[in-house]
Amino acid sequence: MELYQYTIHELSKLIRQREVGVYELTRYYLDRIKEKDSEIGAYITITEEDALKRAEEVQKGIDSGDYNSPLAGIPMALKDNICTYGIPTTCASKMLGNFVPPYNATVVEKLNKNGAILLGKLNMDEFAMGSSTESSFFKITKNPIDLNRVPGGSSGGSAAAVAAGEAVYTLGSDTGGSIRQPASYCGVVGLKPTYGAVSRFGLIAYASSFDQIGPLTKDVMDCAIVFNAIAGKDEMDATSSNFKHPDYAKELYNLYNNSNVLKGIKIGIPREFIDDSVDEDIRKSIMEAVKEFESLGAECEEFSLPIMEYVIPTYYIIAFAEASSNLARYDGIKFGHRAEKFDDLMDFYKTTRSEGFGIEVKRRILLGTYVLSSGYYDAYYKKALKARTLITRDFNKAFEKYNIIMGPVTPDTAFKIGEKIDDPIKMYMGDIFTVPVNIVGLPAISIPCGTDRNNLPIGLQLIGKHFDEKTILKAAFLFEKNNELIKQPKTL
Repeated sequence: MELYQYTIHELSKLIRQREVGVYELTRYYLDRIKEKDSEIGAYITITEEDALKRAEEVQKGIDSGDYNSPLAGIPMALKDNICTYGIPTTCASKMLGNFVPPYNATVVEKLNKNGAILLGKLNMDEFAMGSSTESSFFKITKNPIDLNRVPGGSSGGSAAAVAAGEAVYTLGSDTGGSIRQPASYCGVVGLKPTYGAVSRFGLIAYASSFDQIGPLTKDVMDCAIVFNAIAGKDEMDATSSNFKHPDYAKELYNLYNNSNVLKGIKIGIPREFIDDSVDEDIRKSIMEAVKEFESLGAECEEFSLPIMEYVIPTYYIIAFAEASSNLARYDGIKFGHRAEKFDDLMDFYKTTRSEGFGIEVKRRILLGTYVLSSGYYDAYYKKALKARTLITRDFNKAFEKYNIIMGPVTPDTAFKIGEKIDDPIKMYMGDIFTVPVNIVGLPAISIPCGTDRNNLPIGLQLIGKHFDEKTILKAAFLFEKNNELIKQPKTL
C-alpha cells in the first residue's frame, strides 16, 4: 500500500513506531502534489518551504514527548477561506488575490498545537459561493474519480485533495452543504458540525448564520480525530458554544468489539429525500443502507417532512442577504483588489467591486441587496426568517422521535464540468438535501455508500440532533466497518 492511501490513525502509528519520519512523509506528499495537482487543480498555494521546516520541528517535538496528538506530523491542507498568518488567503477571488492575513484562524492555532503540517491552501468556489468549484478565479478543480467531472463545492479542492492523496486530511467550510456535497462526489468522508461547535474566528464569512468549519477525511475514525482537535468554545467567536464534548475517537475505538451499539437507535428517512427527483442508483444505495442499519440493530422507518418544499428559497434568500452584508467590506480602501482607473470615489467603489468579484458572487450580492431593500424586506427576507423558524420546528419535532435522520447527500452524482454553470437554478436545486442542516444548525456527516452506473461515488447523509455528533459518528463508523460497498473508488 502506498503512503497516500494510509489514514491519520495508521500514519500516526507508523510515526510513533519510527517506521516513517515526519520530514519523509511531508516530502512524500509534496512530491505527490507536484506529480498530480497539475491535472487535479486542488491547490491554490503550496507552502513547501514552510511545511518542510515545520516537519523538522514537529519531529523533534514528537521525539521529546511535546506532541502526543495523533495529528502530530500528519500533512494536511486548508480551504483558502481559512486565515493563515503570513500565507495568502484568497477565497479563490481576484478581490483577495494579494491578501496575507496577520493572524491565524482559531482552527489553525488548534491544529498547530496538535503538531499538524500545513501543505498549502485549497481551491474553492469564489467566496464559497458555488457547488462545483467552477467559480474560482484561479482554476477549475477536477474530480479525481473522473477528470471530466466536478469535485463538488464549494470545498471542492478540500475533497479532491483527500481523494487524490494530495493531503491526509483537509478542512473545509459548510454553508449549505459545501463539505458534504464534495465529500459525496469524491467518495470521502465529510462532517458538518453543529453550528457553534467549531470556532468561526478566522473563517472569511459568506453567510454568518450558516457557515461552519469541518473536516474531510479518508474514513470516519479520521473524521473523529480531527473533530476532537478543532471542536470547543472560543472566546474570539461569540457564536461558539461552551459544550462538553467526549473524546470522539475513543468512542469509536470502543466500537471495534461492540457492533450492537445501534440497538434502540431510531432512524427516520424522509419520503421527500427518496422521491422521484433522486437518481435511481442513489435511491437504491440509500435503501440498501437502510437494510444495513437494520442489520446493525437500528429501527428504520419512513416519515414525511413536507416543509422541505420551502428549504431552497428560505436558504438562498437568507444566505444571499447575509452575503450582501458580509461582502460590503470589500471596497478597495482597506485591503484587497483596488481599481487603478476611476473618475471619482463612487466610480472607484463600483470599478473595484466589478473587477474584483466574479459572476456568481455578483449575482448573490445583487439578489441579497434586493431582498434587503426597502419595499422587499418584508416580502422576502422577513418571510424567509419566519420560514426558517418553521423548518427548525419541524426538524426538532422529528428528532423527538428519531435519533438520526438519514438520506442522500445529493439527488445526483458528480456532473460534468460546464454542465450546470450557466443554469444557477439547476445548480441551487442540487443543495435540496443539505441546506436544511445549515438552516437548523444541525450536525451531519457524508459517508460513501456505493457507486452509480458510471462508477461515481454516492454519499449517504446522517443528520443528528444539536451537539450529538457522537451518535452520527458512531452510526457512520459501524456502517463503514460493516459495509463492503463503501470501498473508495479508484482514483488517478
